[in-house]
Amino acid sequence: MKFRLLLFIFSLTAISLSAQKTVTTEEQAWFGFMNQTRLSNKWGIWFDAHLRLKDDFVGELSQGIVRVGPMYYLSDDVRLTAAYAYVHNFPALGHANIGLPEHRPWQQVQWFMRGPKARLMQWLRLEERFRRKTLNDNELGEGYNFSWRIRYNFALFLPITKKRFEPGGLQFLVNDELFVNFGKNIVYNHFDQNRFFVGLVYQVNKHAQLHGGYMNLYQQLPIGNQFRNQHTVRVFYFHNIDLRK
Repeated sequence: MKFRLLLFIFSLTAISLSAQKTVTTEEQAWFGFMNQTRLSNKWGIWFDAHLRLKDDFVGELSQGIVRVGPMYYLSDDVRLTAAYAYVHNFPALGHANIGLPEHRPWQQVQWFMRGPKARLMQWLRLEERFRRKTLNDNELGEGYNFSWRIRYNFALFLPITKKRFEPGGLQFLVNDELFVNFGKNIVYNHFDQNRFFVGLVYQVNKHAQLHGGYMNLYQQLPIGNQFRNQHTVRVFYFHNIDLRK
């Protein structure tokens, strides 16, 4: 009898949560430039910049991001980064007439596995997020909301032309990145988002790649029962420079 009562209560709770869940569908276009410059056997510089558009993919500005910081090479295939990101959120819900800044120090370990028929890139990143408080749609508040976020990212490259990873080669790319929030200000959305990407990679030369394809972003918003399902066209340019003699 007790088991049936518990089962009944659990079923009612599940139905209630399902009924309260709302999912908003969006379309965006993301453009990015990524650079890793190696200065010596051990040291290098990370830099990347992004512009994101929203509303039918390109209707309005959504977000701009710039990241920069030093890199330390444990080996050719294992790299440590400690860097800073400035994020500018263009006017949106909650700050409809003003931009919202975010300061984001971050640390990362990145590693590669390279083979003749496939390559795998992974990273694990820790972010400290300082997001400016807002009073209303027209005015920023004093101070920042702070939280932590951890990200795990993998990208699998599979060549589909004879040139493989040589200049002029074409590769199929499967990429997924999982985001998890934590900290005292995180109540309902410890799961932040997942980004799943499929697309093509064109090997421009031995130093550069052009990535293009489709990304699905599924995110739980801070209120907990609201989610965002975002369909995204993503175009990134990756550039690596080695300045060693």
